[in-house]
Order: sequence, then structure tokens, then C-alpha cells
Amino acid sequence: MFQLEDFEKAEKVVSEVTLETKLVYSEFLSAQTKNQVYLKPENMQYTGAYKVRGATYKISTLSEEEKERGLITASAGNHAQGVAYAAKKNGIPAVIVMPNTTPLIKVNRTKSYGAEVVLYGDVYDDACRRAYELAEEKGYTFIHPFDDPEVATGQGTIAMEIFKELPLVEYILVPVGGGGLAAGVSALAKLLNPNIRVIGVEPEGAACLTASLKEGHVVTLDHVSTIADGTAVKTPGTSIFPYLQKNLDDVITVGDDELITAFLDMVENHKMIVENSGLLTVAGVKHLKLQDKRIALVLSGGNMDVITMSSVVQQGLIFRDRIFTVSVLLPDRPGELARVAGVVAKALGNVIRLEHNQFVSTNRNAAVELKITMESFGTAHKKEIMEKLEKEGYQPKLVQTNL
Repeated sequence: MFQLEDFEKAEKVVSEVTLETKLVYSEFLSAQTKNQVYLKPENMQYTGAYKVRGATYKISTLSEEEKERGLITASAGNHAQGVAYAAKKNGIPAVIVMPNTTPLIKVNRTKSYGAEVVLYGDVYDDACRRAYELAEEKGYTFIHPFDDPEVATGQGTIAMEIFKELPLVEYILVPVGGGGLAAGVSALAKLLNPNIRVIGVEPEGAACLTASLKEGHVVTLDHVSTIADGTAVKTPGTSIFPYLQKNLDDVITVGDDELITAFLDMVENHKMIVENSGLLTVAGVKHLKLQDKRIALVLSGGNMDVITMSSVVQQGLIFRDRIFTVSVLLPDRPGELARVAGVVAKALGNVIRLEHNQFVSTNRNAAVELKITMESFGTAHKKEIMEKLEKEGYQPKLVQTNL
């Protein structure tokens, strides 16, 4: 059972290793949702995520004998860094098992804290099995990333900080992978205010908690597929599941496309880098049918490698019609390319790339194909450009954009 005194004890321990991540009022999300939306930016922590909280508190509860044996854990990245950082602070050796698919930035940062990294399997669950095997073989003390009430208690200190800044908060949204963060935050939130509503948000491609709550017991998914690698978990925590059943008021699932556009929202409106798992609450708040409520969104982490970031930005621009590609057919004669470019320029379209295909037809005088990839201000502007091309006698067709 989670107790208020345990959270108070955890807060004192955690405060020694964490940065103060004060709430940020989001004018953008508040206007979009007609609520008062605040961001809890755990992406700004030392290790780039909230996980250092649970790792630090858990280590503080270990016996000297458990510490001397060394630590081992499994993680898709953020818990790995949390354990590695906390272990280094306490002078304890640590081994971290991470999936082969873990972004390089998370692997390298985990190593930078002095931990030994073992890459194994394709998803977290594979890595976790290997970590248990190594713990048995080598005698390490295993620290579970989420299915541990003490780890969850450390994570729950986030709720205490939210209440201190925003005592009248009415809703808290938390990302869900294995459920440790959601268990800790919801338990403490209900202790502080039984009327508050705490909502979990998980990716559609790894909705293990949604499936488990539906069945009334812990369910293991056959597979997971999501860009939210930090929450790509097949099975929620067994020991914390009863607390999730009791304290979570709802669970929302969001698609990868929503996370991509949420990334753009954070970058353009808040100048924040938030990883895909951390963006679950940003996407999820748009699903709520609420108005005039005080809502806090936990941004759980910001550890995203540059290659993934680049891909997400490009896809986000395409999803929002800020970049699109049209195909037009025109006679193969001097001046036609300039004429098309002039139409686009007058419509304030910004050409990014041109592809000129003379072999689209055996009769080059009849038609050659020109593919134009361009930048616009959004859907309305894209429509305006298409209409002007049609008005000038072209028959533009939208085609897939490949950047």
C-alpha cells in the first residue's frame, strides 16, 4: 500500500539529485483545448527524464549487502540512465540491459554515467528477461524499471511538486509504458485530493494497460509497434496493476501520427525537445472533452536522437501540409519550367525540389512530367496553390512526398 509518509520520505531523497522542473503554462494547448494546460517538463532533468527519481529512491532503500552485489536493470533508455546516474552517485557498479533498437543517444549517455551496457533483444521485454538471467548468474541486485512499489513511489514525487505549484489542479495526465509512473503519480494524487482525476496515456501500438484493464487482469501483448520506444512494453507491472486499476480514472490511446504532430507543437510553440513517449500527454489532452479545467501534463523525457528527430520533423511537416509534392504534365519546350515556377512563386509557394521526367510518355512534345516538392503555410495555402495551378491550365496531382 502506498503511504503518504513514504512519498514524503522519497521527496527528500529525490530532491537531492533532481532539478526543479517548474510547471510551464501552455498558451498554445490552453487555447486549443479551452482549458488551463500546464506542462511538467521532466525532459529537463539531469538525465533527460523522470526515471532518476524512482531509481534514486529505490537505491536509498537497499541494504549494504544488496548494494555491494552491484545493480542490474533492463530499460529502453530512460530508466537505464536513471539507474546509471544514481548508481554512480552512490559509488555502486551497474549493468544495464537495453534492446538492440534503443536510440544511440540513450546507449551512449548510459555508458557516460559509468554503467556497463548489454544490448539484447528487440523490445524491452526481451532485455528484461536477459537482465533477470544475468542477475541470477552473477548475483546482481535487480531494480525493475516500473513493477516495483518503491520505484513507483519515487516517480510519484512528481505529483507532490505539481500540487505545490498548482494546488487546485483538477486533471493530471501521465504517459504509460509499464505503469510505474502512472501508479506512483495517481496514488499520491488521490491521497492529496481524492477528487482529482488522473488519466494515463499510452501508444496505440503498445496499449498493454488498456488491454489489461479491459480483461481485469494483466495481459501480455503479442507484439508492440510504436515510435514511442520508451513506452514500447508488452506487459504492465503485475505488482502495481491493482493500484492502476484503483487510482487511474481513464486510459487514452494515441497514434504515432499524433505524436509526430505533437513534437512540432512542442518545438515551435515551447522550444522544447520532448521524446515520443513524453509527448503522449500532449497528444492525449486533445482527446478530452473538457473546458475550463486546470490540467497538468507530465512530459516524461526528452532523450531523442538526431536522426529520429529529423524524421519526425519531416513527417510532421508533411502531415500538416507544410510540405507537399504535386505532379504536372507539360509540353517539352523552352520556358515551360519557368512558367510553372512563376505560378508557384506568385502563390508564395517555396520550391524545395524539382524532378523532371522526360520519359513519362513516348511523345515528349505531348507531355513531360514535372514533380514539384514545395513548402506552404498549411492546408489552406496548399489548396490555394493547387487552385492557381489549375487556373493556369495545369492538372496538378498530389503524389507521395519522399524527402
